[in-house]
Amino acid sequence: MNPIPSKSLLNPADRVKSPCSCGHQQPPRAGDNSPNSPVVEVIQGEVAFNGTRVLRGVTLRIPQGEIVALIGPNGSGKTTLLRSILGLQRLDAGEVRLFGTSDLSSVMSRVGYVPQKLSLDRSFPLSVREFLALRLKQTHSWLWQSRRAVADAIRPTLVEMGVEPLLERPMAGLSGGQLQRVLIAFSLLQEPDLLLLDEPTAGVDTPGEQSFYEMIGRVHQRHKLTVILVSHDLSMVYRHASWVYALNGVICCEGTPEQVMNADSLKQAYGIHVAPYHHHHHAQ
Repeated sequence: MNPIPSKSLLNPADRVKSPCSCGHQQPPRAGDNSPNSPVVEVIQGEVAFNGTRVLRGVTLRIPQGEIVALIGPNGSGKTTLLRSILGLQRLDAGEVRLFGTSDLSSVMSRVGYVPQKLSLDRSFPLSVREFLALRLKQTHSWLWQSRRAVADAIRPTLVEMGVEPLLERPMAGLSGGQLQRVLIAFSLLQEPDLLLLDEPTAGVDTPGEQSFYEMIGRVHQRHKLTVILVSHDLSMVYRHASWVYALNGVICCEGTPEQVMNADSLKQAYGIHVAPYHHHHHAQ
């Protein structure tokens, strides 16, 4: 299959670079004097479960304003890395810094997160309106406010995410794609500076995946966000990411999509030959 023309949303050419293990280029590490200070730093991160080392000295540095993709096979540590960045998974060794601080709890209000899958019991009582209202300080007492007041407060985000028609629908009755859009809207209501998406198209039908990634691109540009997303869809990563980390317990390679999305680099991450631009969607 012919390479897909790149549509990277940002050009990382301004990074100060040095060779990485796969012969590509990587950004400066902690302690440099780059004016583009990192939003996220992971320094020699280690995590083990039952004696199995899932993350083995992972180091990455993400400047402000990029869409960064984490790719790699199942079990490679992608979700564990996201959870470590969020402080939901304790590192056995190493350090995570967000916005220059290792006190992650102090900056969580600046971070939005959409998990890979959120299972709701069919009896979950809240509507989309009520669920989104929980995110806003001014609507924490939504039980005593009119539906109109709550709707007016959240409408701009609803329109942006295309979920306004779902406002009175029960959360438990949404399709996979509808639920993902509502969860992203929930994250955006607090106007985060960093948005983490774990398999954002999980539950989205194949025809809807392209429009979903385009929607994420529009959100990124409009809100000037830094976005980290986990994805198995290599063609979508190639189109929309500005920087890619190939992970398999360690950072196997990093660079622009053009640098990383080739057979040699992908083989380092996946251990087998992977067609660089073929559509892959595996359940985790």
